[in-house]
Amino acid sequence: MEFYQHALEQAEREHLYRRLVDYIPRDAVHADSEGRQYLMMAANNYLGLTHHPAVQQAAASASLTFGTGSGGSRLTTGNHLLYRQLENKLAAFKGTEAALIFNTGYMANVGIISSLAGKDDVIFSDELNHASIIDGCRLSRGRTVIYGHSNMNQLADLLTNTACSGRRLIVTDGVFSMDGDIARLDDIVQLARKADALIMVDDAHATGVIGPGGRGTAASFGLEGQVHITMGTLSKSLGAEGGYAAGSQVLMDYLINKARSFIFSTALAPATTAAALAALQVLSGQPDMVDRLKANAAYLRTKLNQAGFDTCGSTTAILPVIVGDAYLAVEFAQLLKKEGIVVSAIRPPTVPAGASRLRITVSAAHSLAELTKASQAICTIGRQLGVI
Repeated sequence: MEFYQHALEQAEREHLYRRLVDYIPRDAVHADSEGRQYLMMAANNYLGLTHHPAVQQAAASASLTFGTGSGGSRLTTGNHLLYRQLENKLAAFKGTEAALIFNTGYMANVGIISSLAGKDDVIFSDELNHASIIDGCRLSRGRTVIYGHSNMNQLADLLTNTACSGRRLIVTDGVFSMDGDIARLDDIVQLARKADALIMVDDAHATGVIGPGGRGTAASFGLEGQVHITMGTLSKSLGAEGGYAAGSQVLMDYLINKARSFIFSTALAPATTAAALAALQVLSGQPDMVDRLKANAAYLRTKLNQAGFDTCGSTTAILPVIVGDAYLAVEFAQLLKKEGIVVSAIRPPTVPAGASRLRITVSAAHSLAELTKASQAICTIGRQLGVI
């Protein structure tokens, strides 16, 4: 135990120690903690659907009808019609033949990559890909080659000069979770075509955020049908919990038979599945929600950029404010919390040393007045701390 205690003390000294904080959500963008209400600007609830009446009612009805748990894995006793309905709806939304639900986005990435890449295969992965992609690569039997963030010249060179007796798989986030920028999917598709490589896009932060009607990265580039497999989550824009894969029927059948995180997990609760299905139906029927999100993000981004903050060229609802020092990022977040605003201080190892930041997320449920209040507080504290 002494070793672990020393490790924790070292993390504390380096301002890298993490603590759990209890929040009681009141609606999509407000939460209570220790007797005070806060404006939440750290969640991935991009469309505010966690508290949409239709979504809440669907979850409650499913629980009353089907029970609180699924009772088993989907390959044994845990499968029911709600899964089929949601998967069919996801496939239609993503423009693919089929889809498959996983229990979390993390489990989806780990299951997809580890089952698709064999010992003779090579995975080409962007250096800023999410940790779940990195772990999926590590658990696969394939070789992983890292290319510089969105560096298409390097990717082209690696695809040409990396020996591979099996398949090539290019894996990228669609919207990068810490920088908020978008993968250069148009270039990736061209390179993959030349190299006869498969493409996998993680749309966790893209679904409901970019593309016509929020349909994600491929749709935003007009490249539907040219990405072999798309991963996404049900826990961000869709306000529920879980992950999914979307692609050809053959690939989905393959994952059902090979993806260990799918095979050996108890299925999602009926209430969760029903909530995601209802959220997807709301999004499909109200695509203007995505326009509202984009407008909100653009408003806050403009305010921050005009003040002189470095937001990493983000064009999405994720707005990083680069601070550099881990201590300064924590101090910045704590001062904002005193002003009633919750944001995340992101530090190593989530981001590289010297790249600590605030990670601010915008929701369609935020009002203009709330975004104005947040921008004023961020700018005031940023000046006090010498960030701008």
